[in-house]
Amino acid sequence: MATAGLAREALPPPRTEGPLSLEETLLRRRSVRAYMGRALTREEVGQLLWAAQGITREGRYRTAPSAGALYPLELYVADARGVWHYIPEEHALERWCAEDRRPRLCPAALSQAAVCRAPSVFVITAVFARTAQKYGDRATRYVWLEAGHAAQNLLLQAVALGLGAVPIGAFYDEQVQAALDLPSDHAPLYLIPVGEPAE
Repeated sequence: MATAGLAREALPPPRTEGPLSLEETLLRRRSVRAYMGRALTREEVGQLLWAAQGITREGRYRTAPSAGALYPLELYVADARGVWHYIPEEHALERWCAEDRRPRLCPAALSQAAVCRAPSVFVITAVFARTAQKYGDRATRYVWLEAGHAAQNLLLQAVALGLGAVPIGAFYDEQVQAALDLPSDHAPLYLIPVGEPAE
């Protein structure tokens, strides 16, 4: 879902080879809640977003499976520069908000330290109606499963980049929406703080 009129930033092309095998990333994955202060690079942000929802071939298929290929997920990133919305079709970011909203996101997530102190917080949201148009009542199940697929991809990519991350589901939905100025039909499902591990 690209929005007309918002400033765009192209992301560097995603890498399809890395220093770790899939088995090694699985072995090393841990929930990391303490981070160093440095900001993520554009390359790191782009690689993480691509891992979660990137286009893989033929301009349609993505890194995470989607029931009926309806792709209800919308990804956002909150950092010191503002809030950014990911556009998979262009592998680009659009500036959603030009101010740092992490201070507002922190209380919305029960003041969890990982959310309050991470240099970047990735937010997975869903437009349930996209899936419901085909699958009716089962859409809720399918969308939650898809969010899990995308989140795990992002978490494993973080490991491969030498970063730490933790998936968080404890937050007030309405407060997260307000903190990030999300559209009313973009339901927040996951917060994933990411940064260079402090340990």
